[in-house]
Amino acid sequence: MATPTSPWKQLLLNAIESNSHLKHSSFFQLATVGSTGRPSNRTVVFRGFEENSDRIQINTDSRTRKIEDLKHCPFAEMCWYFTDSWEQFRINGRVDVIDGSNPDPIKLQQRERAWFATSFKSRSQYLGPDPGRLCLTEQPLEVSPLDNSSGPLAAFCLLIVDPEQVDYYNLKSSQRIMFTSNQSANGEEKCWTSERINP
Repeated sequence: MATPTSPWKQLLLNAIESNSHLKHSSFFQLATVGSTGRPSNRTVVFRGFEENSDRIQINTDSRTRKIEDLKHCPFAEMCWYFTDSWEQFRINGRVDVIDGSNPDPIKLQQRERAWFATSFKSRSQYLGPDPGRLCLTEQPLEVSPLDNSSGPLAAFCLLIVDPEQVDYYNLKSSQRIMFTSNQSANGEEKCWTSERINP
């Protein structure tokens, strides 16, 4: 059955709500593929859905390897497991990388909103040295204090995951559903189909 709404989105929101007492419920794994063809995986934080959509927002540092990977291959897969409700979501799709050089003013506004929606402590992390690079000193580097009212730092990057397929597995009920998106007949909106598959 095809539907223009995202039937998996409510399942995910319910899982987030029912596991919200667990701090780790807002963390999931994001896997990318680099230019070497090897996979790379890391834990990221769910920053909500883009307004009125099923696209998922992630904040990251533009100097990280995941950005290099996404420039090589713009597809990624998320894996989210909720320990209390025993639900797993594997979500894959195309990732839009929005950094300060993006020419679209609407996307730049979206990046700025994401920046100010982030805690001051999280924003301060973008002042640090390049992530994943060799540490040249034993002492922590002193960084300039962050102006709380200033806009996004150059290193701040917003990722928008546009889901194309969602594999939902409820281990308590042994129910597994595959949700797949297709373009509608007019090609302007996404339609979702779902089918039960074996666990």
